[in-house]
Amino acid sequence: MRKAKPKKRIILPDPKYGEVLVTKFTNNIMLEGKKTVAFKIFYDAMSIIEDKMKENPVEIWKQALANVTPALEVKSRRIGGATFQIPTELRPERKQSVGMKNLINFARKRHEKTMAQKLAAEIMAAYKEEGAAFKRKEEIHRMADANKAFSHFRF
Repeated sequence: MRKAKPKKRIILPDPKYGEVLVTKFTNNIMLEGKKTVAFKIFYDAMSIIEDKMKENPVEIWKQALANVTPALEVKSRRIGGATFQIPTELRPERKQSVGMKNLINFARKRHEKTMAQKLAAEIMAAYKEEGAAFKRKEEIHRMADANKAFSHFRF
């Protein structure tokens, strides 16, 4: 490579729970640099989850995130005029990132009133291994399994 690798930014833990993972998640929720709004949405969602499930909301959220995190994905690779979908394993950082983004994107598509309610509902659904984000993970794994025959083309 010609250029040096960019330095990894240090992400500070969030003020309420002291978790770096929470800050990463709120960074993904954030739109147009409005971090306080993103934190408010997340904390409101956590309070909704605590009211409904009567358990530690951060543990529920972590389990939900683990449930929607894929282990494999398919990448398109062109070989001799044909394009193959090749299953590849994900790096841990990318796994986490894909899981968070799926959870947030499918929460945005829900039909509740506020974003906090949408996020809380999607997290609770993911915790119970249902909901759109969990289905997306299953779909990704199914595609990887169906294209297992092309795994010898790995790059």
